[in-house]
Formats: sequence, structure tokens, C-alpha cells
Amino acid sequence: MEQTDAEPRRGWVSVYAAAFALMAAAAIALVASSLGSLRSIGLLWVSSALSVAAIVVALASVLVPRRR
Repeated sequence: MEQTDAEPRRGWVSVYAAAFALMAAAAIALVASSLGSLRSIGLLWVSSALSVAAIVVALASVLVPRRR
């Protein structure tokens, strides 16, 4: 499907890559927390915050129009 000049171009691959990196960091924090036998829930909070940040950044990468 071709984009016309009237439609804004959407999608930022670099921002989406940042969202992927945030999600990978969230996974690392979750694994580190589970290897520590969940002695502290601090890493779980970090993992949750990183996951939410990744979702927000991924949505922004798709919804915010690119400059021409």
C-alpha cells in the first residue's frame, strides 16, 4: 500500500529498537530476581517499570508521525 502525501509517515525503527532494548533489560532484571530466589522485590519493580516503559516507547514509535 502506497503512502500519499496527505498521510503522515509513521513508524520509527530506531525508537522501536529502543523499546526492544528496554524489554530485554526487563527480562534480564526478571531473571536476576529469580536467580536471587526473590529475596527482594526491588528487581521485580524494576522489571515491571522497564516493561511499562517499553510498551510506552513502542506505542510512541508507531503513533508519532515521522518528520520528512
